Amino acid sequence: MTRLFAALLLAAAQFQPALPGYEFSFPRDHGTHEEYRTEWWYYTGHLRADDGRAYGFELTFFRAGVSREPAATRWDLRDLALAHFAITDLNARRFRYYEKLNRSSPFTASAVAGRLDVFNESWRATTMPDGAWRVAARSGSDAIDLVLRARKPPAIHGENGVSVKAEGVGYATHYYSMTRLEAGGTVNGRRCTGEAWMDHEFGSSALRESQQGWDWYSVQLDNETELMLYVIRRRDGTPDTTSSGSLITSDGTVIHIRREQMQIQPLGRWRSAKSGAVYPMGWRIAVPQFRIAITLQPLLQDQELITRQSTQVTYWEGAVGVSGSFANNAVTGEGYVEMTGYDRAAAMKSR
Repeated sequence: MTRLFAALLLAAAQFQPALPGYEFSFPRDHGTHEEYRTEWWYYTGHLRADDGRAYGFELTFFRAGVSREPAATRWDLRDLALAHFAITDLNARRFRYYEKLNRSSPFTASAVAGRLDVFNESWRATTMPDGAWRVAARSGSDAIDLVLRARKPPAIHGENGVSVKAEGVGYATHYYSMTRLEAGGTVNGRRCTGEAWMDHEFGSSALRESQQGWDWYSVQLDNETELMLYVIRRRDGTPDTTSSGSLITSDGTVIHIRREQMQIQPLGRWRSAKSGAVYPMGWRIAVPQFRIAITLQPLLQDQELITRQSTQVTYWEGAVGVSGSFANNAVTGEGYVEMTGYDRAAAMKSR
């Protein structure tokens, strides 16, 4: 598949860049945007079963545009569909993940426009008649079947309709999150409840040559606020000036956070025996302007995915616990952290 991913880069001119001025509309923007080269729907969350067992989960659908030339037949390759599913079994101290790669077609993997309805074989995220979402996946010994109900409206990140990832025209995405999703259903056959987070992002750029990867943090606090931060790392290890984030208040207001407003300090390191990558492990995060000072601790160190059968990206995506203070009041919470580019420069995905 290496040649095919190289072809994706060459085909970028066929796709529309993410430019300022985009106006989001829902439920339309929950659906697919085939005019952009890369798109993903990202679900992460924490679940607790009725018997007390605790889990983290990730379910992600990717669409990678190959060509927008007029199709001669319905079988012409237009998009690749990729997907990742992971379970963090906290009681067993085990992390398992699965991946899929298919040509997009009505029979194997696809996404519709205008509403959330995306699938890759039996893994699905769909809109129910009452407007709630159902996400389901099963592989190996792991399975989720969840209904997600939004407690807050979409949180649109960035400014003027774009989340900038690098200097230059089009080096951006259109990016929003559903930051407070009530989850109910089953995990590994057990009834469960919990909270989830959904990211949906679409654009046509990749990281620039000077950029190595990124660290992304999503936090749900018990005071009904949420925090999303991403740090684009340059090859020299410094944060790119376009790194940013959002604070989502209890009433759903989204406040943009610039790079100079956030402070992130790693607390330790962990070396993967599988990839050899060395990741930060544990983080102290501060946003002094909003009197936020929190610590994120991984609930399991080994939450690394090595996706040689799909995106060909090695990354750490895992469940974390959160504690600290907000406006001088003690808070706790939960979240997810994603880190890429610690084995080599990330190429496929780009927050």
